[in-house]
Amino acid sequence: MIRVLHIIETIMSGGVERTRLSLAKLIDKSKFELKIICTNAVGSLPTEFENLGIEIFEIGDFKSVFDIKQHLKVQKIIADFKPHIIHGAVFEGVTMAAINGYIKNVPIIIIEETSDPKNRSWKGNLLMKFLTIPSDKVIAVSPGVMEYLSNTLYLSKNKSLLLNNGVKIPEKSKQNEIDELKLFYGINSDCVVIGSVGRMLYDEHKRYSDLIKAFAILIRKGLNVKLILVSGGHLKESYQKLAIELNVQDHIIFTGYQNNPDKYYAIFDVFCLVSAYEAFGLVLAEAMLHRLPIVATRVGGMKYIVKDNETGFLVEKFDVQNIANKLEELFSNEHLRKTFGENGYTRAINNYTEEIYVKNLVNIYNQLLMKKINLYVI
Repeated sequence: MIRVLHIIETIMSGGVERTRLSLAKLIDKSKFELKIICTNAVGSLPTEFENLGIEIFEIGDFKSVFDIKQHLKVQKIIADFKPHIIHGAVFEGVTMAAINGYIKNVPIIIIEETSDPKNRSWKGNLLMKFLTIPSDKVIAVSPGVMEYLSNTLYLSKNKSLLLNNGVKIPEKSKQNEIDELKLFYGINSDCVVIGSVGRMLYDEHKRYSDLIKAFAILIRKGLNVKLILVSGGHLKESYQKLAIELNVQDHIIFTGYQNNPDKYYAIFDVFCLVSAYEAFGLVLAEAMLHRLPIVATRVGGMKYIVKDNETGFLVEKFDVQNIANKLEELFSNEHLRKTFGENGYTRAINNYTEEIYVKNLVNIYNQLLMKKINLYVI
């Protein structure tokens, strides 16, 4: 039995936690035993992990990167579990994995860059570079992140590797459920629904303000559109105020956090994500698996997931007018929406499913196990 210890920051509803949940669901548990260390665990995902038999060690927040008391907690868990592999993700998780994996002599140390660190300080880059030294492999979750590892951290091709994230293939929503949801929100058959999914925590990240402003341009033109934001977070009230200021409050639906957003994807006609930065953008892959055309910003990993003029449109970040233009183009052309949607589905099913992700990650584990401790798990 190969023991793998994953270390991440908060387990909530983000992409890192969801890829770990995919791994927990699909990995062969007769050959691999998984445990997770995190700082905090909130929401419904911890229960899902527990139902899959994955033990979570919740150790609390770090006061600083080098919080000795917290690192000692991690070392105690490592000593008890004796992992063959330690796999850290998110900056805090990377720090815990690299430092304590080295101190406790864990055979294989993997760290994973899961962000699009365009604004990381030189000190942060220096620390990240330091953390790569004891690591056997540094995973990038998208080609955009690979650029950071190569061009900023100057990692060799032998040290870094690309592992695209993956998402579950959605179950087809029942037509009566779709009809009921549209009726509930007052969406008529002629209305084109623009949707987005994500957390409303930092506007400098997801830029829902830009999406709302672009949507207001469509409303001022008299287009029959609705905007549905499947999002929770402390900025929700601010965005609602912005909608009122722009006089579009009657055309925007704020659903709040949804544990299973599949039924909302099913009523979208267009998916839009206009983040200022994004390492991957799991919701783009989800939308493509729902056969939705995309409007997304040309940043981070998103510019590699979305094929411009093939699966959707790419626009420059902060360009509210162009976001509106591309949304209007999709509004006006149903055939283009269907073509982009089908192209996107094909691209996602061939590249971005959780089955592909888990298979590729297990292959990485096997390669390192064979190289470092002469073990191979079929």
